[in-house]
Amino acid sequence: MVTVEANAKINLTLDILGKRPDGYHEVAMVMQTVGLHDTLTLEKREQGISLNINVPWLKADEKNLAWRAAALVQEEFGLTGGVHIELIKRIPVAAGLAGGSADAAAVLKGMSELYGLNLSDNKLCELGAKLGSDIPFCLLGGTMLATGRGEVLKRLPDMPETWVVLVKPRISVSTAWAYQNYDEQGAERHPDNEAIQKEIARGNRKGVAKLLCNVLESVTINKYDVIERYKQMMLAKGAMASMMSGSGPTVFALAKNREQAEEIAGFMRQEKNADVFVTRTFQLNRMKA
Repeated sequence: MVTVEANAKINLTLDILGKRPDGYHEVAMVMQTVGLHDTLTLEKREQGISLNINVPWLKADEKNLAWRAAALVQEEFGLTGGVHIELIKRIPVAAGLAGGSADAAAVLKGMSELYGLNLSDNKLCELGAKLGSDIPFCLLGGTMLATGRGEVLKRLPDMPETWVVLVKPRISVSTAWAYQNYDEQGAERHPDNEAIQKEIARGNRKGVAKLLCNVLESVTINKYDVIERYKQMMLAKGAMASMMSGSGPTVFALAKNREQAEEIAGFMRQEKNADVFVTRTFQLNRMKA
């Protein structure tokens, strides 16, 4: 039996540089692991794959990324043995936090350990990229610049530990829809990825906070104004910065300390149609400890 944690991510920046010949978008984004996580337990079975999830409405079949990750490892390495996966979800679904990708990454790691494959990070990332652009980042974690379609990763210094409030409105946003609409309208402001990398290297949380930028905000906020409202509410409570993660709809705030994060979260929990979490940025040395 193997148990693996699957951590959520937030985008500190997200820029779209254009459409690629393969149909994907060329992106440049700084991504950050946070402490909010799902837990996956894998057990050997004689054959096949089974998946049980603590969210009854979530599909636990071959369409689920966790299931597909297990099937990919079986196929790639000719495994005759099977696996049962118990998935405890805490990361909201379709939230811009890479929950599904994180679960798939955890299964790839778990299958490698369960079956003694001892797969390298490079091999795991190669497998992950076949399933989804965010999976290589979820495998490696920490603070990284992602380019290409999101699978080309550059390790950055750890962002200084920062308390984060996540607020997920009870709406769903299609990533494909967000990117498609971005193609039609573009964005007025683009992130300065060079500048934010320098502030991260300096350990300057306030400098990082000032440079948060996500070009997909203009698309998603245009349809769901609740996202802008939540951002402004958290800023009014003193957050250093607030922004939408990924294609949304989750909004996050960077807080000065844990006390402020808890205060902002308590204020946001008055909103009846949102799920609120307090977490913190995860540093790579802590992830591997």
